Amino acid sequence: MRALKKIKSSLKLLKYGIQGGKLKPEHLYESYNSNTLNLYDSASLDLGCGSNPRNPFQAKNFYGIDLSNHEVEFIKVADLTIEPIPFSDNHFDYITAFDFIEHIPRVIYNPTRKFPFVILMNEIHRCLKPNGYFLSHTPAYPHSPLFRDPTHVNYITEETFSIYFDNINQHAQIYGFSGSFKVIKQGWNGFSLVTLLQKTVEDNT
Repeated sequence: MRALKKIKSSLKLLKYGIQGGKLKPEHLYESYNSNTLNLYDSASLDLGCGSNPRNPFQAKNFYGIDLSNHEVEFIKVADLTIEPIPFSDNHFDYITAFDFIEHIPRVIYNPTRKFPFVILMNEIHRCLKPNGYFLSHTPAYPHSPLFRDPTHVNYITEETFSIYFDNINQHAQIYGFSGSFKVIKQGWNGFSLVTLLQKTVEDNT
């Protein structure tokens, strides 16, 4: 009986294309960096960047968004829980989020009910170029670092991206998600879930 349950569980994971093994982010950075992909005038945006935006894919131009004003031209100030990404459509080859999306609420009332995480995923999709990449690096279920920080309000699992925001299941459409992503790779780096998504061409606006 236990063996049957394991088989059913494995089939479910295969159905949703979930890859939950160990993953070294450096391998992603090497395989999908701007030089490897021949992106000669590439641009990258790091969400929740602090004073030092990360640029793991070695884009030629890189920017950041943070809550605090760091008084530098390449870092924009915005609260992405309630504000849009302050860049134009189809602007970036890469958008990255390191230890960030766990801080974006799933539901707020402002004053009516809104879904900030879903809205943010729409904004990421909007700002990416066709075939652009979104990298998420976040503490995730079932590991304790996800829960012990009182500012973590968005609990990501192995199924979140591959069921709700992918180009096959798209379950987040019922909450207002209008884009779609292909899950390129997903795996664990310690207690953090690393996910690389690609904006699908057929849903470009």
